[in-house]
Amino acid sequence: MGKHKDTPRPDDGVEFAVELKKAVDPLVMALDVGSTASRGSLHDATGTPVRGYRHKVPHSFTTASDGTSVIDPDQVVEELSEILDLVCDRSELAGRVRGVGLDTFASSLVGVNEEGSAITPCFTYADSRCAPQLAQLRQELDEREVQDIVGARLHTSYLAPRFRWLAETQPEVMEEAARWMSIGEYVWLKLLGTTAAGTATAAWTGLLNRRSGNWDQRMLKAAGISEDVLSPILDPDQPLPDVDPERTERWEGLSDAQWYAPVADGLCANIGVGGDNEQTMVVSAATSGAMRVLLHHRPNDIPPGLWCYRIDSKRCLLGGALNDVGRAVSWLENTLNLDGVDLDEIAAEAVSTSTPGVLPFLTGERSTGWAGSARTAFVDVSASTDAAGMARGMLEGIAASYRRVADEMEEAAKHVEKIVAAGSVTQDLPSWLQILGDYLGKPVIHQVMKRSTARGTALLMLEALAPDVNPADHEPAGTYSPQDETREYYDGVHERFERVYDALVAGS
Repeated sequence: MGKHKDTPRPDDGVEFAVELKKAVDPLVMALDVGSTASRGSLHDATGTPVRGYRHKVPHSFTTASDGTSVIDPDQVVEELSEILDLVCDRSELAGRVRGVGLDTFASSLVGVNEEGSAITPCFTYADSRCAPQLAQLRQELDEREVQDIVGARLHTSYLAPRFRWLAETQPEVMEEAARWMSIGEYVWLKLLGTTAAGTATAAWTGLLNRRSGNWDQRMLKAAGISEDVLSPILDPDQPLPDVDPERTERWEGLSDAQWYAPVADGLCANIGVGGDNEQTMVVSAATSGAMRVLLHHRPNDIPPGLWCYRIDSKRCLLGGALNDVGRAVSWLENTLNLDGVDLDEIAAEAVSTSTPGVLPFLTGERSTGWAGSARTAFVDVSASTDAAGMARGMLEGIAASYRRVADEMEEAAKHVEKIVAAGSVTQDLPSWLQILGDYLGKPVIHQVMKRSTARGTALLMLEALAPDVNPADHEPAGTYSPQDETREYYDGVHERFERVYDALVAGS
């Protein structure tokens, strides 16, 4: 094992893994920066994780009631440095690892000075303090025209309103910043001495022209910035140029590796569980959530509630995002007195007309209404409603949000044949998938796979590094088919959801 006595996870008992001696070359190292942790894992040419070669460093966003949602960018640099040191500084990997990739949570922003140091926290997608600036932009711009150009509507999670907010509230920071970049770009700058934005990262800013693949000048003007403060853009098959070899020599196992520009975790979450084609819709349910289809063409028209992010010259990712899925589950666990009743047990209970209706927007809504200032609302709560009933209402409300996305997806993704669900919430609350299947009226295939997002990052690199190697198959955990007896109930729940939504959120 070289200078290390053992692998980072010698007790790794995950079934979907391969021993290093049986791994198919080339190997790739995938890094993943999510909302709750930074992770890293080694994969072989089939996209199978190499047993024991992984590490995780937990973290959390700093949040506040005014909409703040940030993380220290240098903390993330240290986390990924630790992962690479433990997993990749190994003689037994030398010559075998040919690629290093990085995915991160999308729509992040870090201000960097002339010396290459961060002068701001990393603003995350959930930071909604730019809501007033968003309202200004919606008055100035035709939002449907914006969506047609960049593939996304105006929202607090995108960068145009965030730059305006910074200009109005922190003008000295705007003056000092020499460059602005995502958290992934900043990590590479610090570790490699160079950086670039992957096309998927650039698309998630809301500033990339989805047709040309370049920064859109009209949106840059609306944001109040110029192109020279942003990074160059690279497609997934283009490795980073000008990587400093003196910086990377600290990792013995990466001596022959190419490094790839950071991409958005939503793309990788799709690819990691098999959503690499137009026939598969993927439901991601982690801290945040989404429904996505990877299209191998560029649609002319995008339904108003969805986004369509450019991936490369041929592909785009169509879908809609939810701010609060796992975050809503955590809120239930931390806030309500459930008297020891497990949330999965609550999800497994029979439907009840006494269950309250819930709009699950703790940190604002993205798809389909894009109401960044929306907040959670409970309706039809009576004196007999207990904590379990309120929790059940929240779980049904989350399913309702997915249903709104699915309804619009049907217009633009006409070749979908199956729905695959994955993510930490589906593993912690598998019974919730029955609610989702009943609510959608379609079977939901449950894909349980550790580090599926990192696997997607690996597979994206392997498209260029091992194009002739087929990805390994992974058997699903089960299928949740809709129950006929619940159809009328969920139709009624959705009718109430839409009524309350129209009253409280629409137009906000």
